[in-house]
Amino acid sequence: MAKTNNPTLRFYLRRLLQLFIQGLVVLAPIGITLWVVIGLFSLVDNILPNIIHTVAPSLLPRDADGNINSIPGLGFVVVVTLVLIVGWLSSLFFIGRVVSVFDAVLEKTPGIKFIYSSVKDFFEAFAGNKKKFDKPVLVNVDGADVWRIGFITQPNAHEFGLPEHVTVYVPHSYAISGITYMVPRSRVRLLTNISAVDAMKYTVSGGVTDVHE
Repeated sequence: MAKTNNPTLRFYLRRLLQLFIQGLVVLAPIGITLWVVIGLFSLVDNILPNIIHTVAPSLLPRDADGNINSIPGLGFVVVVTLVLIVGWLSSLFFIGRVVSVFDAVLEKTPGIKFIYSSVKDFFEAFAGNKKKFDKPVLVNVDGADVWRIGFITQPNAHEFGLPEHVTVYVPHSYAISGITYMVPRSRVRLLTNISAVDAMKYTVSGGVTDVHE
C-alpha cells in the first residue's frame, strides 16, 4: 500500500516563517517611512507653538490650564513647505554654489566626512543626480552557469589596477545589505528587457515578485 506524503510540522513552520518574512518585506518599508514622517511632524508640532508664542503671544495664547494652544496639521504644512523651499533654493545657481562649498567642507571634516559621505552617496545612488542603481545586469561570480542580479556602479576599476573590470553591486534577498564585486566585463550581461526597479524588487523579494517586461 503506497504511503501518503502528509505535510509535516516542519513544513508548516517553514511555510509560516516564509510568510512572516514576506510580511516584513511589505510592512517594514511602510512602517519605517510612517514612523519617520509622523515623528518629524510631531516634533515640529511640539516645538513650533512655543516659538510662535514667544515671538507673537497673541497668535497662540495659553489655555485655562496654562498650555499653549496648537494648530493641528501645522507641522505637516511647515515640513512640506520647508522641503519645497530647500529644493527650490538648491536649484538656484548662487545657492547651489553655497551648498557645494558647504558640501566640500563636510566631506573634508575629520570624523564627519565618513558619515556624511556615506549617507549622501547612498541617497544619490537611489534618487539623486548620480543614480547608480540604474543599470541592472546578470553577473557570473559563482559557477559557470550560475548568475546573480546586480547593478553596475562603476564602469571600470582603474583605481584598483583592474581597467578591464567593472564594479557590480549585488543586493541580498530580504535584506538591505549586499556585496560589491569587481568582475571582468565578459562575465556581465546587461539586462535591457526589465527596469532597474523591477530587477531590484525581484532580487530583494527572493524571486517572488513578478518581473514585467
